[in-house]
Amino acid sequence: MHVSRRSVLLAALAAGAPACTATDTPAPEELVLATGPDGAVFQEVGGALAAALADQLPSTRVRARSTGASVENARLLREGEVHLGLSSLDPLESALLSAEDRGGISAVGRLYDSFLQVAVPATSPVRALADLAGRPVSIGPVGSGSEFTGSRLLGLLGIRVDARNMEHSEAARQLAGGGIDALLALTGIPTPAIDDVLRAFPVRLLDLPDEAVELADEYPGPYVPATIPATTYRGVGPCRTFAVPNLLLARTSLDDDLVEVVTRTVFTEAERIAAGHPEASRINVRTGIATGKVPLHHGAARWFRENKR
Repeated sequence: MHVSRRSVLLAALAAGAPACTATDTPAPEELVLATGPDGAVFQEVGGALAAALADQLPSTRVRARSTGASVENARLLREGEVHLGLSSLDPLESALLSAEDRGGISAVGRLYDSFLQVAVPATSPVRALADLAGRPVSIGPVGSGSEFTGSRLLGLLGIRVDARNMEHSEAARQLAGGGIDALLALTGIPTPAIDDVLRAFPVRLLDLPDEAVELADEYPGPYVPATIPATTYRGVGPCRTFAVPNLLLARTSLDDDLVEVVTRTVFTEAERIAAGHPEASRINVRTGIATGKVPLHHGAARWFRENKR
């Protein structure tokens, strides 16, 4: 009787044994997941996902790699330096997914949404995004979704700031110390860096209702006007802004059976992966296939077909 490599892999994983046959070793020696910078939800969610995958792939060394986030992660995937990576949808729907790139990157699934947040000191005279013109503003690390989306928004509105590239945790420290006038971050909520700074330094978030509509009109698809709930940050009221979906990506060349296991882990271990992040708890099978213009990896598509709800 012929036993498929997929059956061997899934059976071995279910038994907690290394996945291999006499001729095949579907589970690689190492699996690298590109996450995000210090103080961002990508890093925390990515670390939790790596731990869950390590449990499912006992013969594989699973490693979470800290990065600048979305744009850098897509580059690392294209160049073959990582196997999996987290990214917001908007840079993927632009130049990063040109015809030649599309064959190299696929989606495992849609996870949760990131929200654009612009934090300023509570006593700051800045009341609107336009008030930041000429002021020092952290727009996130080089290669981040924060940098990509923030620069796109500021450029669309014609607002020139003194842009600084900082990890969110460093930006929070600089904000509290007076080194910058605003922290711009596109990330999940609550954002660890903003949560941390609020323990000793009061901040508020800029309301961006008109800017959200303008961005969505100019770039239809990835941007949805949204509200950050008042319960997100202690002492900070609700904030109108916009949300962007986040995807888990894989190299298209990654083994289908392996990606099926990754997909299963994401959507059956969602509660563990999203622990402490209410927005990330939205990870579910029903929305998982909504990956925009980014095609599903064959292994992911197979898992979704077999687990329709």
